Amino acid sequence: MRNLRGLIRLTAVLMMTVPIASHAAGGPPASPLTMKFADQTYLLRWSSKHQHEFTPSDQTDLSRWTDMITINTYPGVSDGDGLANVANRVLDNYKQNKAVVVRTLSVPRTAVKPAEHLIVVLFPVRHFIEAVFARFRLADGRGTAVIYSHRIYGQKVGDTTAAWMKANGATIERRLMALHEVPSHRILEPASR
Repeated sequence: MRNLRGLIRLTAVLMMTVPIASHAAGGPPASPLTMKFADQTYLLRWSSKHQHEFTPSDQTDLSRWTDMITINTYPGVSDGDGLANVANRVLDNYKQNKAVVVRTLSVPRTAVKPAEHLIVVLFPVRHFIEAVFARFRLADGRGTAVIYSHRIYGQKVGDTTAAWMKANGATIERRLMALHEVPSHRILEPASR
């Protein structure tokens, strides 16, 4: 695999995909479609079937971005067991593609909230290291992954990445797990309602 974007796309193809709700059900997407994360506005840059990539307004080059939110949707997943299966398959796929697993977490279901899963990995690639925080949850009755990725470019950026993770990792994880304002599959994928 030449890059992580290709890996993420491969994961989406292998798994079938669907996101979380925040916009009104139905209706046309806003122009441009945006979402907020960590006090920053992200714009939809690319979509294919059940995968949707957002970057901040000043990061328009999809070959050289620093921060990205990817929403993968899983139309065939509608319960906790299916969601856990998807999260485990994605984790296995990350490991097969030489990801360094930093942390995994499963939040048990409650009477009012289904279970959720978190995977945090690092992908050391030739010219950058990418930190990936992937949250799996049910939304609008469907499985969804909301993935925050941060790249640090350079050939020897291990120390820089470790410092970034130490300074930002816990905050990113907390914000991602608390994120509720995510475009619904009804907005992102109106043809597959």
